[in-house]
Amino acid sequence: MSEQAPSAPSFSEALRYWLKLGCISFGGPAGQIAIMQTELVEKRRWISQGRFLHALNYCMVLPGPEAQQLATYLGWLLHGVRGGIAAGVLFVLPSLLLLIGLSWAYLALGPPAAATLLAGVKPAVVAVVAFAAWRIGSKTLRHPALWALVLASLLALSLASNQVWLFPVLLLAAAAIGWLLRKRLEPAGQGSASVKPHAPALIDDDTPSPPHAAIHRGRLLRVALIGVAFGVLVLIALWLFGGSGTLPRMGAFFTQAALLTFGGAYAVMPYVFQNAVQTYGWITPAQMLDGLALGESTPGPLIMVVAFIGYVGAAGAGNALGAGIAGAMVATFFTFLPSFLFILLGAPFVERSRGLQALAAPLAAITAAVVGAILHLALTLGREVLLPHGALDVTALTLTAAGFVALWRDWLGVVPVIALSAVIGGLLAYLT
Repeated sequence: MSEQAPSAPSFSEALRYWLKLGCISFGGPAGQIAIMQTELVEKRRWISQGRFLHALNYCMVLPGPEAQQLATYLGWLLHGVRGGIAAGVLFVLPSLLLLIGLSWAYLALGPPAAATLLAGVKPAVVAVVAFAAWRIGSKTLRHPALWALVLASLLALSLASNQVWLFPVLLLAAAAIGWLLRKRLEPAGQGSASVKPHAPALIDDDTPSPPHAAIHRGRLLRVALIGVAFGVLVLIALWLFGGSGTLPRMGAFFTQAALLTFGGAYAVMPYVFQNAVQTYGWITPAQMLDGLALGESTPGPLIMVVAFIGYVGAAGAGNALGAGIAGAMVATFFTFLPSFLFILLGAPFVERSRGLQALAAPLAAITAAVVGAILHLALTLGREVLLPHGALDVTALTLTAAGFVALWRDWLGVVPVIALSAVIGGLLAYLT
């Protein structure tokens, strides 16, 4: 190919992009991953499809929000530790600020007004997730065995009553199957990195890892100690100056939840629901459901619903703004701190594994299991949105179908689809 690879973005240029991503990353993890693939792989060409999937597969096996971890990984790959921290923080900052405002409005206005405002967003979210499953699957599933793994992952997640530990088990099983079938999957495994000739990327399939990706045990130990010490010091400060004790309890609880968030936010929501509602009484069941709706309709990871829980739990019935902001910030900080450590400590080892051809087939199998999980999420959301009371919601079905077609035909991007659906759905809900 005569086309040249793009020039390396400056740190300030990357900052502008990560901030933009944080503002437009609607659609849950599947939609966010699709946005990053479109922007970074296809348009800007900062990274190749193979390198993108290699990073994604690592993030999928970690506890925590995989889309935010992927942004952190890619930011680290471009600009080292400062790039990873900046990308990860900017990915969640707009969502945190928006959810603080929405949480205040939710308590001030009451649930009915919020339901009207969110009526058109949910169908668009379903369309975005379904489109992401199709887009990633069409680029990576090149063997019947991989399609079988998609179906197996989908069925396992659909039939399981508790998914907290099921998803990591599925990923390990997929990797083992990929290893056993590596002779058959070898073309597909290699194809997942580079299915067909592509325009050169800044960080291409054969681009050497950057110098900061070298494994220096002393440097990694310093990162680990600083990160753990930072979290411990904040928690101690909360215990000493946290007033009634709500904030330190939130810090301890959301750290535990972060370490259990395998398979995305929906997998850990039963655990969060049980403790936030029943054990601590921070919110009511109805407020939890409304918080999920707000999380689905705002940019950023769905696990950002913890900011809503933190705000409502700390603000109380009086809607104390200062206490609510503190609760939202504490919940967010302790939810995401482990994710930064997982990426900054593990990324150098993941980069070293990139050249191991023996991993190609297992990673392709993991990608297939991930596609099955995205399909399961689309079906779960679709059932809640399209069949809210056991009867088909024709309006929601129309908005979902229109959104999917607009994305599939490349008529509109993710943000315009969500915005138009929100306006149309909100107006119809208001009029009826």
